[in-house]
Amino acid sequence: MEENTKSQIDAIAKEIEVKFENVASTNKDEFNMLTEKFNELNSRIDAQEVATKKFNESREPKSFKNSLTKAISEGALDALKEGNARSAKFDIKAGDMTTANSYTGEVIPADRVAGYKFDPTRSTHVRQLIPTGSTASDVVRFVKESAYDNGAAATAEGATMAQSDFDFTASDANVQKISTYFRISEEMLADTPQLTSYLSSRAPEKLLEVEDTQILSGTGVAPQLSGIITDSTDFAAGGFANAIESANEFDVLTVAMNQLALANYQANYIMINPTDFHKILLLKDSNNNYLKDQWYQGLEPRINGVPVVLSTAITSDKYLIGNFSVGTQLWIRDNVSVEFFREDGTNVRDGFVTCRVMERVALTNYLPNAFVNGDFSVDKAALETA
Repeated sequence: MEENTKSQIDAIAKEIEVKFENVASTNKDEFNMLTEKFNELNSRIDAQEVATKKFNESREPKSFKNSLTKAISEGALDALKEGNARSAKFDIKAGDMTTANSYTGEVIPADRVAGYKFDPTRSTHVRQLIPTGSTASDVVRFVKESAYDNGAAATAEGATMAQSDFDFTASDANVQKISTYFRISEEMLADTPQLTSYLSSRAPEKLLEVEDTQILSGTGVAPQLSGIITDSTDFAAGGFANAIESANEFDVLTVAMNQLALANYQANYIMINPTDFHKILLLKDSNNNYLKDQWYQGLEPRINGVPVVLSTAITSDKYLIGNFSVGTQLWIRDNVSVEFFREDGTNVRDGFVTCRVMERVALTNYLPNAFVNGDFSVDKAALETA
């Protein structure tokens, strides 16, 4: 029992005792009744004090170190120190040595590091490279030029002009859902510090990794998005076919840039897998000098002036190069959300909480010719001299 509380009770008891003396001098029967009640109250207070002490002791962490410290403080070594005994002994109850009785099982308690440790997520998601917009519909429709007949020509005075024609096609991109859920026990949420905050930041990152795959490689068959690589233009060696000695990955990307330039596009990003990028870093010339010195500089890697984005979202041996600013756009119907529900299935009976992570998005690939995709191994063979 706390000293402050005990002092207050003692003061009240003193006050009651004074009143008892006054009653005793005037009414003996009433005094005897009050004395009986007082003794009963005093017994209950003593019992409560003992119970409180036991409760507080039961909540103390019972490691071997704590029990040893307590025994020493209670005089277990006094006789030995005073020279009255040649040994000292103290007992610990068998029940106190079990984990069920709150034993830590540690001779030296460990220091606990706050927070949760996990491998990092992708530093760049594909949605960061392309324009984004919002929509309130389940379909995004856009019109693009599908063909053009150019009749423009030098025309003599008085001669009939040649006709030009533009053909337009309306295309639809359906909003698709990307989602997942998991169940967590109520005890885990209540007893694990910062778990809710951890899940609220970690789960969306995992969903965005799936979004990356959909934006790049979705098949277009519902419920998948139609990805950029799926709709983009395949690599074509053109005039460089079988014309490059010892063709390498750097050569492939240079020819792909030329392919974009012939379609009047200028690349603003190259996306490749980290493994392929580091293969390029290891390329050497005939004198065993690294080629990277010819094009790699600064903290941001560039090839022929075009920034390189390293991402595990794109498969090793594949690459995507293009103008990400004009060729495509991501439309957001419902942005990434994290929600917790108790009312799901048997959650109430089982003591679980369901966490749902979800988004609804659409992807409009306006200009397939703004991108070139390919496989390094295949395209190097197409450039290699016969």
